[in-house]
Amino acid sequence: MEEKLVLSTLPKTWIFDLDGTLVKHNGYKLDGKDTLLAGAKEYLAAIPPEDRIIIFTSRTEEYKESTCKFLRKNDIRYDQILFDMPMGERIVVNDRKPSGIDMAVALNMDRDDFKAPRIVREK
Repeated sequence: MEEKLVLSTLPKTWIFDLDGTLVKHNGYKLDGKDTLLAGAKEYLAAIPPEDRIIIFTSRTEEYKESTCKFLRKNDIRYDQILFDMPMGERIVVNDRKPSGIDMAVALNMDRDDFKAPRIVREK
């Protein structure tokens, strides 16, 4: 059964982890190169242009140039990428609109298995 995520029609900020979410976890170290996970590129490409995409990674700054080059070469859209992020949990704290819309959503996927839900804009 396909999962779906029901969201408002408002523009969004998407925050993605890099390793294990968009690319093979530690592939840049283990294989000497990054490998996109199946479906990740298409999912990012389907995000509306008015939305923003931010990528987090615990990779150090020494990998910034090669990582950004890989993303550009593969036409991976993003607005900002942050390196040297801690390896622990990523915690998003936001408010709830008076209309009842929760302004924070979290998705946890199995490592190296990009199965993001289908987005439905209904709210």
